[in-house]
Amino acid sequence: MHYGADYNPEQWPEEVWPEDVARMREAGVTMVSLGIFSWSRLQPREGEFDFAWLDRVIDLLHDGGIAVDLATATASPPPWATAAYPEMLPQDEDGATYWPGSRQQFAPSSPVYRRLAGELVTAIAERYADHPGVVMWHVNNEYGCHLNADYSDAARDAFRRWLADRYPDIQALNDAWGTNFWSQRYQSFDEVFPPRKAPYSRNPGQELDFRRFTSDMLLECYLMERDILLAAGATQPITTNFMGAFKPANYAEWAEHMDVISDDAYPDPNDPESFRAAAFQRDLVRSVKPEVPWILMEQSTNALNWRPTNAPKAPGQMAALSAQAIGRGADGILFFQWRQSRAGAEKFHSAMLPHAGTDTRTWREVIALGADLAGLPELPSGEAGARDARVALVFDWENWWAVEASDHPQNALDYLAVIQRWYRALHRRHVQVDVVPASRVGDGYDVAIAPLLYLVREADAAALTSFVEAGGHLLAGPFTDVVDEFDRFRDGGFATQLGPLCGIRIEDFGALVPVDAPAGTPGERQAPFRGERGEVGATAETIAGTGTLLAEEVRLVAEDARVEASFTDGRRAGDPALTVRAVGAGSARYLATIPDEAGVQAVVDRLLATTGVEPVVAGLPAHVEAARRGRLLTVINHGGPAVTIEIDGVDAVSGNRMAEVRLEAYDWAMVLSD
Repeated sequence: MHYGADYNPEQWPEEVWPEDVARMREAGVTMVSLGIFSWSRLQPREGEFDFAWLDRVIDLLHDGGIAVDLATATASPPPWATAAYPEMLPQDEDGATYWPGSRQQFAPSSPVYRRLAGELVTAIAERYADHPGVVMWHVNNEYGCHLNADYSDAARDAFRRWLADRYPDIQALNDAWGTNFWSQRYQSFDEVFPPRKAPYSRNPGQELDFRRFTSDMLLECYLMERDILLAAGATQPITTNFMGAFKPANYAEWAEHMDVISDDAYPDPNDPESFRAAAFQRDLVRSVKPEVPWILMEQSTNALNWRPTNAPKAPGQMAALSAQAIGRGADGILFFQWRQSRAGAEKFHSAMLPHAGTDTRTWREVIALGADLAGLPELPSGEAGARDARVALVFDWENWWAVEASDHPQNALDYLAVIQRWYRALHRRHVQVDVVPASRVGDGYDVAIAPLLYLVREADAAALTSFVEAGGHLLAGPFTDVVDEFDRFRDGGFATQLGPLCGIRIEDFGALVPVDAPAGTPGERQAPFRGERGEVGATAETIAGTGTLLAEEVRLVAEDARVEASFTDGRRAGDPALTVRAVGAGSARYLATIPDEAGVQAVVDRLLATTGVEPVVAGLPAHVEAARRGRLLTVINHGGPAVTIEIDGVDAVSGNRMAEVRLEAYDWAMVLSD
């Protein structure tokens, strides 16, 4: 179990470094990420490297028993680089340049940036690949975090090459993008530009491909650096830090290229429900590479600096959120950063060693957590074929890009918010969840929930159909199975692949005015729905909720399809809101609206009751979390009233046998079963 932080010794005089190592040992630190933003120190000018100071730091850490996750330092080019090569600077869709003075001021597809970054990584790798203190490689940092997309001439040229590789010829691109519309037909790839500022709506196929291209360019940067490390003989694990559900980068595709997944997470202490969003993020990053434990690479010990209001964490909350990560698969707990900066944009960001010193609550909590983690035994990892979750929540990056595009029946869709609403409903019922693409829904899951799955590939539809036919229970909709992977309609209407499985046909999407639209905005805002208990043999309570944003016109087309809930008011009054069709031992449900929080909870409760999915621990209040990791059970009180839980097992920290545990606010326990 690694414990530590980003370490930036270049911000401090060298006489401070020995004190840092001594304090790290006191706190139980086992590993630090080193050199992430040190390019300007490592290479003061082109062709000249200064590694002497880094040699001393790595040796000092190694002598102190602290391992190094060594960064490639390419996340923030130095001023000399952009001054000499301004063509490496990125641009926005309006053609405005992102200038130096911050970080990430590079165009990912720039040949100049890649050359300079490659030269730096080569020098670092050749010097430190065999150093015994280096146990992992940290490539770049939070790719795309601040620069979500680049529209520069470098991106233009790279986009054309990427398209030429993707499509056999320009006519295939024209067909995929539907360029006969609005006279957009191309005769050559050299006529194509990134979707820069335009008079009106841009081509949706072009927009979708540019999203794919952007993710691929960032991944190419990672792969270039990884390959340099490997060529230099590096045998340590190689990673780059993810940021949970980060829209610009398709982490589901990136995961196979990571030796270990690392992730940065900053739940907001101002939000009493933020621990559920944090749990979603842990389950997402665990799910992209389930066979390997992941690392929480960054979190805060206390307050941040970059939100409008940066509240401190409550006493014990930092440890509770760290325990949550471990319970959901992490084998490392790290922070940004070790010592709080005294200058720069993030000087108010908390750290393991606060600016206020060691006589602080933060420092005492840091030491206490380090001691607890040091007591943990080796924890279960994601062995191939093993699965703790019985529910799959379908999440797809390319669908995210497509469903939130413009010019739809409803242009206020927030895919991530809807996905997280469904996750929260499951989390309140203490149900373990994997967050996976549709293609990975299969054996081992009892239930799959696929909200807003607008873009459905043939392989996705085949996987979901096979899942149901094998006895699984699917809940899909609304605005689902509308387009193919090119964002084009399929012949035959909507829901052409999943509609027959559900026994329904979609005639209209029934857009509603957003509930937060200004007063006086005309149109229906809500579509209430209700389904009485026992309509189709259900054992759950009445389904009732309020539909938002969409109230689709759904028709039953299969004799064995039934209505579980109907709209009760508005233009869809009396029409199906939730349908179900039995398929052998499985079932396929279709939901024709986006329910509010209470409505989602009601649908989830009905689904869990009718499918027999059990909670990790029954009878817990909603503010207590329970997660299973093989033999390890983690329970956490996220700030509510004290609770006593009956648990039979061995305390993973102390090794003591226990029959129950009492959790005060922000207390946690990890228990190993026999």
